[in-house]
Amino acid sequence: MKRDLGDLALFGGHASFLQQIHVGRPNRIDRARLFDRLSWALDNEWLTNNGPLAREFEERVADMVGVGNCVATCNATVALQLLAHATELTGEVIMPSLTFAATAHAVRWLGLDPVFCDIDPRTGCLDHVAVAAAITPRTSAVFGVHLWGRPCDVDALEKVTADAGLRLFFDAAHAIGCTSQGRPVGRFGHAEVFSFHATKVVNAFEGGAIVTDDDDLAHRVRSLANFGFGLHSPSAAGGTNAKMSEASAAMGLTSLDAFPEVARHNQANYEQYCGELARIPGLSVIDFVPEERHNYQYVIVEIDPDVTGLHRDLLVDLLRAENVVAQRYFSPACHQLEPYRSRQQFQLPHTERLSARVLALPTGSAISREDIRRVCNIVRLAVSRGFELTARWQQRPGPDGQSVVAPG
Repeated sequence: MKRDLGDLALFGGHASFLQQIHVGRPNRIDRARLFDRLSWALDNEWLTNNGPLAREFEERVADMVGVGNCVATCNATVALQLLAHATELTGEVIMPSLTFAATAHAVRWLGLDPVFCDIDPRTGCLDHVAVAAAITPRTSAVFGVHLWGRPCDVDALEKVTADAGLRLFFDAAHAIGCTSQGRPVGRFGHAEVFSFHATKVVNAFEGGAIVTDDDDLAHRVRSLANFGFGLHSPSAAGGTNAKMSEASAAMGLTSLDAFPEVARHNQANYEQYCGELARIPGLSVIDFVPEERHNYQYVIVEIDPDVTGLHRDLLVDLLRAENVVAQRYFSPACHQLEPYRSRQQFQLPHTERLSARVLALPTGSAISREDIRRVCNIVRLAVSRGFELTARWQQRPGPDGQSVVAPG
């Protein structure tokens, strides 16, 4: 265990881990069950085109959420685009900037304009007051994001969009298995989109899904995902090929089998992080509403540099030197990235403040209690001596013999 700054790998000590541990490492599944499903698909010579495994996966996701329709897709980005096509969105789409770039890229790729709104600083999700102020005659929809699996203020957003006659969709990439006011995520707005990317708590190697109780919308989405076949009034865009393969569905089903145990393991990890990192001035673990159900996919830590003397970016670099690959989720925020930064200036103080202070720590079924103990040892040492650590890092000689400046 590290006891002094000189023990840190950043200052010449040995790394705490021989091999890297990552945020988003795939969760463990029953490989034999996966191979059985893959063999079944190969034996039946049905590998794609809405095969039996894909249909079973859709049924299980729909049942889990409690909706009438699930349309599985090859990824979540194209699922967002299918929603935009199926509902013939135009003009502007309001969304948070504190999200993965795919949320914005998906609509911009279709010629729509993402309009970034500020967040509620308590949750990191869209502020409904800011949404109401951002609506213009060109607005056609709002895309909320259930950040880190913490649901948006669904009721407030539904009221704002209903009053304005707008579509409301949710990017629920982080939130399968979570609830808001006791209701499962996936049942809100006009439709929601799940991600089943390899890094997610349920993965299909690569995949996504649209869930909705709107039968007509589901039919249009399913048809558009299959080149537009089956539409009586085709979209102007025709259609595309967005279907989930049987191999992805086999992995998705096997990952769903593992989900209850993975969620329990994640919760235990989260609770250990909370215990190990409690009562450290300037550091907090983002909390979850205890009355709700969560998948605990992410452990998010917020660092206050004014209290700790340590900038989040320096902590990320320090952890990586120890072979702990933490992630800045999400920094820079979308409005600070091209192609958005130079197109329009957005005033999003809450977004920028939170984006600069948070990082995700490794969790998931591949992370052990001992791993967490070591990670927390590093974080406690760094944060508790942040001013000294930062000064020492700034004073180290650079390649030219001059001192260098720490991040932030």
